[in-house]
Parts: sequence; structure tokens; C-alpha cells
Amino acid sequence: MIYFTADTHFSDPRILRIDRRPFGSLAEHDRALISLWNETVGPDDELWHLGDFARGSTEFVASLLSSLHGEKHLIIGNNDGAATIEAAGWASTQHYKELTIDGRLLILCHYPFRTWNQIGKKSINLHGHSHGRLSPVTRQYDAGVDSCDFRPVTLSAILASRRRHPSTSSS
Repeated sequence: MIYFTADTHFSDPRILRIDRRPFGSLAEHDRALISLWNETVGPDDELWHLGDFARGSTEFVASLLSSLHGEKHLIIGNNDGAATIEAAGWASTQHYKELTIDGRLLILCHYPFRTWNQIGKKSINLHGHSHGRLSPVTRQYDAGVDSCDFRPVTLSAILASRRRHPSTSSS
């Protein structure tokens, strides 16, 4: 399976205050997100993290990555410093990726786009950064933990959520 997530902000003390996440402490936040990740993603699955992974040293980030299931790819976000980008455990790191799954072109970036490659041919923009605060637009999906019950999601889950909210869908 292939999963997507963003904006985990592991070990970032600002996240509880800025996003009002429902955790009593940063340690509780991190434990919960690790647990939900590993309940969802299997060791042989692939995961695309769409930015803002963690704060801390390269060693801390590498240790965190080794505790999380899946082959992990990073789409670099504005809060991903050198320690995160250079940590051992990423299968790849880049700012932008086009990926085709089940015949659908996915445009992956930390930032939401106003328009993107092949938008007129039903491609999908997956992003993070906005922490669930943007009004959804057609075929654009915030894959961040704030929008996805704090766990990674599959493309089929993304498409199913659009069917449940037809005002944001266009076939």
C-alpha cells in the first residue's frame, strides 16, 4: 500500500499551541502519532510525508524514522531543516514529485497549489502546510494529520472523502 501524511511536527513544542491539537503534552502528541502511524502503515508499505516532519538533531530524526513503519519519502516542507532532510531513513527527499497511482496523476508538494500539472485531466494535488484550514477545492486534498485523524491515508481514502463531500468533488 501507498500512504500519505504531512505536518506531523514531531518534537516541535509550537504545534500544541498553534494548532490546538488534543494532547496534554508534546510527549503524548508524539507517542500518539507514532502509534497511529504504525497501526496504519505496515513495514512493507510506502509512505510519502508531505513536509514538516520533525524538529531535532539528525540523530533524533533518524531514530524516529527507524521507529516508524514503511519505506519513507520526504517532500520537503518549510519547517524541515538540514537535520531532517539529511537524516538516515528516508528513501528519497525532494520538494516536488509527480506520482501515478491507479492511473491517476498525483502532484505532491508541501504547499497547496492554485493550479497544477494536468489539472484539466483530473490530476490530484496532495499537500500539507495548511493544517486543515483551507477550504477544499476540486481534486486538492490536505493530507496532513490535522485533516486525517492524525494518521496516514491512502489514495482510495482520499477519493472516498471527496465522494462524501460532493461540493468539493468533480469527476
